[in-house]
Amino acid sequence: MEEQKKINENSFFETIVKKTKTGVTLPKELREELFGSNEDIYFKLIVPNEKDKIILNIISKEEADKITLKKTIEIEQKSKPRKRKIKDPSIPEPKWAEYFVYDFNDREKVQNILESAYYKFAETPVDFDDVIGRIKYILISFLSPTKTENAKLYYTVIRFLIDIIRNFDQLFLLDWIYDKIIPNIESKFLYELALSDLIEIAYKSKELEKFELIIKKILESIEKYNKSEWYNIMSSLNQLVKKIKNIDAPIDILNLIKEKLLHYEKETDMDDYKIQIIELLESLKFIEDAYRLADELLKSLPPESIKLAEIRKIKSRLKEKPI
Repeated sequence: MEEQKKINENSFFETIVKKTKTGVTLPKELREELFGSNEDIYFKLIVPNEKDKIILNIISKEEADKITLKKTIEIEQKSKPRKRKIKDPSIPEPKWAEYFVYDFNDREKVQNILESAYYKFAETPVDFDDVIGRIKYILISFLSPTKTENAKLYYTVIRFLIDIIRNFDQLFLLDWIYDKIIPNIESKFLYELALSDLIEIAYKSKELEKFELIIKKILESIEKYNKSEWYNIMSSLNQLVKKIKNIDAPIDILNLIKEKLLHYEKETDMDDYKIQIIELLESLKFIEDAYRLADELLKSLPPESIKLAEIRKIKSRLKEKPI
């Protein structure tokens, strides 16, 4: 009697329903109480091994989509051959070595889903709900407790999507990467690297506002290094200049980078870093500034400095270049 009372107290609703030829219908009063006027309600249906009950858990549409996609992917992976044969030779193959720059757990599973997404992007028309759902599934289902592992996963997906933009002209993915993935990267190194990888595609896509925003985000990230982290500062500056030096970037963006280089040249007392900054200015074709700094450094060095010959060589090279 006490047990029955406890069951009744823990139950919001109890009644008897009957399965008919048309199925099982939830009582009207329960539908009105739980769902109101909502038309689309999703349930996760579970039947235990004992087959003595049916459990319906109310879930969100997002969770329903995720579960459905997971089952679709599992079915595809069980049924597809080991190597997909490309019927259309005009479709470029995925460049897995370029996407998976850094190894991480579940790489094989992630690659299988990315492969299915790749060929979904090649379809006409593209089922964007399906293909973006696959990408979201990766970004949610394969996260680990380790920030570094997650950053590697995010970076792989970004490299993959950049190739999708190139191969299938899906420009909307640029904003999607920038807004949905980049902010989640908690490795400073991979955060800057991911932004740097977006520079070329943003410029070639004529997304100049996004191009400028990406450059500024990288510079902001570099500014957050402690003054003791000169190796990281110079590594980031070198990476940025490497990505932008062959681009006909707007002069205001180049000037922004130049001012940062000049700032760091004044901040450091390491001759090696000063030389690197001079060469970075040279790469960006700021010859006059590079020559001036080379001349100042040459005059400041003691006669016994092993850097004298290197600076003279740089200065001589700069002298021959047009300003």
